[in-house]
Amino acid sequence: MAVVMKEHIRNAADRVYRYMTESRSTDWGMNIHEWDWVPGVGTIALLHYYDRTGNKDVLDYLIRWVERNQEKAGRTKVINSMAPFAIFPRLYELTKETYYLDQAKQISQWIVQEAPRTREGAFEHTVTEKDSFPEQVWADTIFMAVLLLARTAKATNDASLATQALEQVSLHLRLLQDEATGVLFHGWNCVKEDHLSAARWTRANAWVCVAVPEILQEIAGLVAIPEQIRESYKRMMDGLITYQNEHGLWHTVMDRSDFYQETSGSAGIACGMMLAIRTGMLNESYRVHVSKALDGVLSKINATGEVNSVSGGTPIMPTIEAYQSIEQIPTLYGQGLVLMLLAECSGLA
Repeated sequence: MAVVMKEHIRNAADRVYRYMTESRSTDWGMNIHEWDWVPGVGTIALLHYYDRTGNKDVLDYLIRWVERNQEKAGRTKVINSMAPFAIFPRLYELTKETYYLDQAKQISQWIVQEAPRTREGAFEHTVTEKDSFPEQVWADTIFMAVLLLARTAKATNDASLATQALEQVSLHLRLLQDEATGVLFHGWNCVKEDHLSAARWTRANAWVCVAVPEILQEIAGLVAIPEQIRESYKRMMDGLITYQNEHGLWHTVMDRSDFYQETSGSAGIACGMMLAIRTGMLNESYRVHVSKALDGVLSKINATGEVNSVSGGTPIMPTIEAYQSIEQIPTLYGQGLVLMLLAECSGLA
């Protein structure tokens, strides 16, 4: 990658980072001082940015963020509110403050022992809102909760936690993967044994694309990884490539080219490819698809660092057509997934 391009990526990453951390917005999508999945994805991305750049300001921000918001931690225990805890094992590693590790262990035990499960044994996707989705498996859960289990397993050398994380990855891939295309459906209903509206939703695939390479890397020394999981992941990626459009992006429902192009999911898929290449799950030939996606994502970042064309919060919609009606708004998860991709592509490691 040319030096000029690397500098362009670094500048874009800095703008995205500042838009996230300097915003005083109290809007749902950009309020970083809540304890839920939206700021959770944002903080996970900031930590990833720190790990790839070594920018101490980013680490200082995260430490202060926890100090400001820790009284909210664990107030509502659902799958989505587990996301912010995923930064705790790494913060312990960096600071040696036992608070982080104690919290990570406590919350991980809640997930394993008390979080509702479907009859298939997968974690039921639960949210902080009043809505409930009994016996439903969502792709989102892998990023929001299973990533924490894997990181805590590594930090504590806990093979039982690693086994739980591996089981959830296996279950989610088995239940959500489309046999015909290899990509994932948004969700699975364990009662009706169907994929609900059967949407091949782009951001659902992105959550799994990003999370699985790290989960497997974290737990590899604690449990044997079946080759079938790696094969399923590669089949997903091969399927996703077929839906990448001429601009390098994916539509919000990927097999509906008449739907809008969605930046957060596109960035997540491309970031997942980079992570999978880096961890040996994919070979270098996939990098061309990352480069195409990177060009498309960069075109969606404005001068202030705001990432455009990001779909708002999206439950499993009743019909595929309904996904097109989701509003496009600035969000911390949109910023975050883009920041993760830029960090992976910046050559700063």
